[in-house]
Amino acid sequence: MIKRVVKRDGRVVDFNIQKIVDAILKAMAASEQGEDIILAAQIADKISKAEKEEMSVEEIQDCVEMELMNSPRKETAKKYIAYRNQRSLARNAKSNEIFQEIIDAQATDVTRENANMNTDTPAGMMMKFASESTKAYVDACLLSEDVKAAVQDGYIHIHDKDYYPTKSLTCIQHPLDKILQNGLKAGHGESRPAKRIETAAVLACISMETVQNEMHGGQAIPAFDYYLAPYVRYTFKEELQKLESYDNRSYSHLYDVPVRDYLRRDLTGLLGDERAVQQAVNQTVGRVHQSMEAFVHNMNTIHSRGGNQVVFSSINYGTDTSAEGRCIIREILNTTYEGVGNGSTAIFPIQIWKKKRGVSYLPTDPNYDLYKFACKVSARRFFPNFLNLDASYNQDDAWKEDDPRRFEHEVATMGCRTRVYGNMFGPKTSIGRGNLSFTTVNIVRIAIECRHIQNKEERIAAFMEKVDWALDIAAKQLNERYNFQRTALKKQFPLLMSGLWLGSDELEDCDTIDKVMNQGTLAIGFIGLAETLIALIGKHHGESDEAQELGLRIIAHMAERVNGFSESYQHNFSFFATPAEGLAGRFTKMDRKKYGIIPGVTDKDYYTNSTHVPVYYKCTPQHKAEIEGPYHKYENAGHIFYVEIDGDATHNPEAIMSIVDLMDKYDIGYGSVNHNRNRCLDCGYEDATEGLEECPHCHGHNIDTLQRITGYLVGTTNRWNSGKLAELKDRVIHK
Repeated sequence: MIKRVVKRDGRVVDFNIQKIVDAILKAMAASEQGEDIILAAQIADKISKAEKEEMSVEEIQDCVEMELMNSPRKETAKKYIAYRNQRSLARNAKSNEIFQEIIDAQATDVTRENANMNTDTPAGMMMKFASESTKAYVDACLLSEDVKAAVQDGYIHIHDKDYYPTKSLTCIQHPLDKILQNGLKAGHGESRPAKRIETAAVLACISMETVQNEMHGGQAIPAFDYYLAPYVRYTFKEELQKLESYDNRSYSHLYDVPVRDYLRRDLTGLLGDERAVQQAVNQTVGRVHQSMEAFVHNMNTIHSRGGNQVVFSSINYGTDTSAEGRCIIREILNTTYEGVGNGSTAIFPIQIWKKKRGVSYLPTDPNYDLYKFACKVSARRFFPNFLNLDASYNQDDAWKEDDPRRFEHEVATMGCRTRVYGNMFGPKTSIGRGNLSFTTVNIVRIAIECRHIQNKEERIAAFMEKVDWALDIAAKQLNERYNFQRTALKKQFPLLMSGLWLGSDELEDCDTIDKVMNQGTLAIGFIGLAETLIALIGKHHGESDEAQELGLRIIAHMAERVNGFSESYQHNFSFFATPAEGLAGRFTKMDRKKYGIIPGVTDKDYYTNSTHVPVYYKCTPQHKAEIEGPYHKYENAGHIFYVEIDGDATHNPEAIMSIVDLMDKYDIGYGSVNHNRNRCLDCGYEDATEGLEECPHCHGHNIDTLQRITGYLVGTTNRWNSGKLAELKDRVIHK
């Protein structure tokens, strides 16, 4: 007798004889003879007495067909078969429609979900086919029922769901010194340790490119200047050794001579050791510059993930005050300022200046000259962004000025804003760690559902209660994904788990990664605080003190709840200001379809990212900083502060410095400045002329605007989805 049924998605449920009766009656109703409940019950009863205790849905349907064909109601069997085929087509129709969009290279929100992915190429198409197919498998087989319902109903969104079955983790801050000192084994190849700057720069590329294929998120280097600095000195010694062969004399006594700064100088009038040192410095600077050029070029051209995307890469730098570290900083900035190819702005790596009082911010700081240069470069090339190590939540008592490895106690971030720092299960550091996976809560949907409650305090209380429910579901889902991920074997991540991920060097090839996974974080994010506040009280936080007070109350409460999950689940849970890209429009469309157009809430094609003041709201940079700054301390998984400035910023680095000053004043953790920059897609020419329609270099008319999407740049807005394009159109200048 049948006791259990295996559904199409793999779930096992109790057998229900009534479902067979109902299906037969539906087929009978479609025929001329009508329903026969007695015959339907007899057939169902006979099938239920099969010798197998467990049968699949398909097996049961086959039995129904056979019994109908053997009954007096053969015409009903044909209706039943037609009904089965119809249901099968309906299940596949959506997938087929999406596949056709990919095949036709249509610019839809499906094919433009990620602006860093070119889904028009064969590799990109293949990735998208796999992505859409895998998402359906995850829904069917890997999500519990309440989680799946919350996803389908638009309360939560599982990021990188297509990578769920691979058990991959999201991102990592590379301990690059391990690669440079020990070499690496990457799949079928390996390399020796670096001995000169050129090799070190190449290994930095290979490390990120290789691990990008083992993870589904970004790759970052937390202390680019510190890691590469030793190879400046090695190169300097090598240049002295070259001079020894030219001059037929030994310069070994100069190998460790102090170098105040690696700056090119004319050799005229220099003699003896002084000339030799300066000659070696000049040659070293040239080689460092070429290495940085190669590094940036490679990060913009080396494709990963089946030849579909360049590596989503970030580098943090700015606090190494040694001559060698300063040389690395100066030349990566020089390279960025000059541009790549025909002088185009490099999209990757996302560069992040680590701003710290006493080191790299104030006029009396040793790296102040480089900080000023960084602002000049950002004014022309959008990068670097700025990470505020002086923010109250970014400081570490273990940081000591005289510690040669003080960078281990400096927070580092990903360009998109991801931040990993606190740790229940190991050292407080960003290095060798990253996010495991993250899920976003649609707080706008919850606010819309509560807006009918007349009493304001009751409305807000109901909202908070339902937010707690959504957070519980998100935490449950992340824990379930964690338990799935931790069964992965070390050998599935040949480079990542060979010493890059914190503690992984202790694992054997066939060990699971369970022992070290908890060094990472599980992040719960949110979207649309502005729209949430409008739905609840009629105004957003940028325009109302009451709304700001409520916004901070909501976010503080959510952060406390999420941090509490760390104890209850025994994982590093963190709270994220989601960098919504495709999601910004997806949630909005779902909510508009269900609730219609609500002014200020669903009347646009996007929800505002996290705690940002809406992009259409006109205000000064200071007002924006005053409003957004207080939220950053709660968003410990990552946040970002944007300011849009007018015109050509190339010759106005002071504008960038003023924004960093606001970050310092208002305890803002991470920020960047957007400004106007045109790009000719035919020849690569760039300038900041407003309304440029014809390229002054090649006279082409294929002009696009270089823009930042969610922390990273995109060389063309042709790959943006409809939600982000609508947001771009609405952006206003802050002045």
